Amino acid sequence: MTPNDQTLTESGLPPTGTGRVLLIACGALAHEILTLKRANRWDHLDLQCLPANLHLWPDRIPPAVAAAVAQHRAHYAQIFVVYADCGTGGQLQTLCDDLGVGMVAGPHCYSFFEGNDVFAANAETEFTAFYLTDFLVRQFDAFVWKPMGLDRHPQLRDMYFGNYTKLVYQAQTNDPALDAKAADCAARLGLAYERRFTGYGDLTPALSALKP
Repeated sequence: MTPNDQTLTESGLPPTGTGRVLLIACGALAHEILTLKRANRWDHLDLQCLPANLHLWPDRIPPAVAAAVAQHRAHYAQIFVVYADCGTGGQLQTLCDDLGVGMVAGPHCYSFFEGNDVFAANAETEFTAFYLTDFLVRQFDAFVWKPMGLDRHPQLRDMYFGNYTKLVYQAQTNDPALDAKAADCAARLGLAYERRFTGYGDLTPALSALKP
């Protein structure tokens, strides 16, 4: 998936309504959701992804989700939103409550990949950590380096990251190439590097609870 993709739909068959569940998800989670779907044979789940770069403008996430729910609601028995709060200040949760659809719990994907309880327990000692997931390691230049202008103005690094002490790579998979790239990202930002294998964290039970 590229940063310019607007949508990504994955479905073995056209939706039939009864028993099918639509996941309206952040495009940054597409690879992970499809991996879990295949591994667990969750054939009742269909996937509609919104652009991953909405994270650059969190206020745009709730209206985009609302539009997607309105577009697909008549065709599905259940809709589940695979976003956490993601910087919306509680607006996304309020929207989902009003629409009667569920969503993944947690403040952001770093939390639910780590496990929300574990992330919350470590919050006071890790407030100077900058987190990357598999997706963000792959798309570091497109989602971090270039949008922050560091490709053009490297002196901005201290302004943006001067209060951080380490980069934590929350690895969903064991991929030496991604590990090496994450370490390079830390070096480019001038941060200590820590790799932490989290797997899919709370995402797995959240999706497994969606019964046909």
